[in-house]
Amino acid sequence: MAWLQNEPGANQVESYLQQAQVQGEQKCFVSLINLGEVYYQLYRKRGADRADRFWNDALRGVIPLSVVEVTRKRVLESSRLKARYPIAIGDAFAAQLALEMRVPLLTGDPELEIFAASEPSFQVVWLPKRAG
Repeated sequence: MAWLQNEPGANQVESYLQQAQVQGEQKCFVSLINLGEVYYQLYRKRGADRADRFWNDALRGVIPLSVVEVTRKRVLESSRLKARYPIAIGDAFAAQLALEMRVPLLTGDPELEIFAASEPSFQVVWLPKRAG
């Protein structure tokens, strides 16, 4: 969302997306659950057309993201994270996918600070927090 709304940290996200595009390898992953979160937020803030355009661009690879399907195993692992840490279920899916793919999670969400401090294999690139 930081990238789409040009919030603090958007340039960091843009850099990762550009690297993925230049390398030709989809190194930026997003869970289908988190893609849905972005969709509904865009829908509310910018309308259905903008949300639909983002959804279609993400699924077609126009945006250099690998959309990762939800499986029973991923739901179970995400639910285990949610049970052990005070994080939202969307954050649990994002964290689970970052752990599975062994890539850093780009986030400014303070909910993930406790998780990040407790899980040594969890890599985070902290984005600046939004003002107010």
